[in-house]
Amino acid sequence: MKKKLWINNTEYILFDEKAKPTLSSEIATRKRAVDYYGLSSMLPDPDPVLKKQGKDIKIYKDLLSDPHVWACVQSRKSGVLSLEWEINRGADKDRRAKIIESLFNKLDVYNIISEILNASLFGFQPLEVIWKKQNNLLLPAEIKAKPPEWFCFDNENKLRFKTKENFEGEILPDKKFLCPQFNPSYQNPYGERTLSRVFWSVTFKKGGMKFWVIFTEKYGMPFLIGKHPRGTSKEDTDNLADMLEVMVQDAIAVIPDDSSVEIKEPARGSSAEIFEKLIDKMNVEISKAILGQTLTTEMGKTGSYAASNTHFSVRKDIINADKKLVEKTLNQLIKWIYEINFSSVEIPVFEMYRRGRY
Repeated sequence: MKKKLWINNTEYILFDEKAKPTLSSEIATRKRAVDYYGLSSMLPDPDPVLKKQGKDIKIYKDLLSDPHVWACVQSRKSGVLSLEWEINRGADKDRRAKIIESLFNKLDVYNIISEILNASLFGFQPLEVIWKKQNNLLLPAEIKAKPPEWFCFDNENKLRFKTKENFEGEILPDKKFLCPQFNPSYQNPYGERTLSRVFWSVTFKKGGMKFWVIFTEKYGMPFLIGKHPRGTSKEDTDNLADMLEVMVQDAIAVIPDDSSVEIKEPARGSSAEIFEKLIDKMNVEISKAILGQTLTTEMGKTGSYAASNTHFSVRKDIINADKKLVEKTLNQLIKWIYEINFSSVEIPVFEMYRRGRY
């Protein structure tokens, strides 16, 4: 018996009793689930911010123009980029491990690491591997990071390249693209995006900054009040207003002797503090989302020694998570090199570490 679903005059078979599932087969798949998106080969990006805005991942790149976001991102990256790296040969002490070591010394490893770390910002980061023949071996000559918005995932969570001819994405060749993903899941292979967590904070911060500038322009300077005798014509009143406008800029004005100008200082209230507190609050939220703490970026208040140690341990955890993402990606590359060129079971490992005490 077959269960069918009709959508737009098209028949879709949801289940066929003749094909009985076994313990080794996957039962809950997108092809079988009653899910409209499962009918397309391209899996839609489930990011709630992008869905609400109706835009793609490029809007997150604009967030990096915010000075506080940029400072936090650089601080997080520097935690990993400050580490040393090595190729741990393990039991493989022959020339094959030396080839890997020599290859990594030729590559711009720290730039590649920086690109890999973008996966924590944008969810995933495709890196195209350019292979070239070297001394009878096929080895990576370049590793180029490509814009994530050029790519998508299909119903099997495989990376695809969106082209003008095929917007749902072309299938990519094996061992061609490294794709570090930050906390991916079956439901969301696009990964979790740190910049998605700061989108609204940056948006509110920009709004607060805009109104703060307007408030400063409006109330930061004294008010000039021009006075005319009762019954003055509109033309003379307009002329006095123009003179006062010039006076605001040049501090010089010529007025009739029967007119007067009063300078009134604005009230020194706490209205401006509202905008300042909003911006400070948004900066704190940005720091927590990117760094997992606020002490290293917010210098307005100082905590106790115990509090600073707690914050540091949180930051250490984030560094370790990012470090593991880098190691996993580059060890995947080493595995590909061995699968293409060698048959050795023992494969050297890329490792990062801090010299001396952490």
